[in-house]
Amino acid sequence: MAYFQDETRLVEDAKALVPTAFETPVKDRVMRWSLWLLFGGLFAWCFYAFDMSLLRIWNGMERFGTVLSFMFPPHIWTTYDEWYEILKGLVETVAMSFMGTLLGAIVAFPLCFLGAKNIMPSSFIRLSSRRVFDTLRAVEQIILALIFIRAFGLGPLSGILAIAVSEIGTFSKLFSEAIENTSKKPVDGVLASGAGPIQSVRYAVLPQAVPVILSIILYNFESNTRSGTILGIVGAGGIGFLLSDRISAYRWGEAWSIIFLIIFTVYLIDWISGWLRMKLIGKTENIH
Repeated sequence: MAYFQDETRLVEDAKALVPTAFETPVKDRVMRWSLWLLFGGLFAWCFYAFDMSLLRIWNGMERFGTVLSFMFPPHIWTTYDEWYEILKGLVETVAMSFMGTLLGAIVAFPLCFLGAKNIMPSSFIRLSSRRVFDTLRAVEQIILALIFIRAFGLGPLSGILAIAVSEIGTFSKLFSEAIENTSKKPVDGVLASGAGPIQSVRYAVLPQAVPVILSIILYNFESNTRSGTILGIVGAGGIGFLLSDRISAYRWGEAWSIIFLIIFTVYLIDWISGWLRMKLIGKTENIH
């Protein structure tokens, strides 16, 4: 207790001798208050410009409650043709996501070596490649889908190409980072045994990076299944088109049932992807 009292007394004596040393500088205080005022002003402007009035929010919540009332009991289709249409849309969405993810990964795998620091010594090629990756990732899939729909017409092909082009940029960046984060010790061991640069990549770098790469592909496949639903709404086919049709016709009971099926499908894919990631990474760890 006496120790803490002595410490408190020392601090108080220091404050008495040099009071300005224990105060926030005026410049920092002005900057802090300016940022708070800017934040508050921006928030107030958005609230006014977007007409976020309490009355509008209250009325919207009432209408939203009406829409939610159609959730239960879920709509159950009673004929084979109705079920066939819905399940066909689900299968199209999953297939579209699978094909887009697979094509993106196939193209991105060789490109990722151009952006990996431990593989590509030329900084010009490496940085140029990464800017290309960033450019591909900067364009949203829905914008790419609209472009490809204009070029190739309605249907899953446009969605596949949109997902593939977007994933080329994403996969190339993530794959190159996975390769860069590998340990250099196995590479030194392979080179010391007389192997060349290509053999060092094959037998030292890839065994470390492949489990991470496979995990990235599986995770993005699950994510693209959700994205495929949105692409279907703009005309890329699949379950998204059927969902948009039901919402446009105010058939909310069917719309909610379709949403439940999408959630279940994404959950199932997530479970399967998690199981595969565990098996693949665990198998690799056991080998090494």
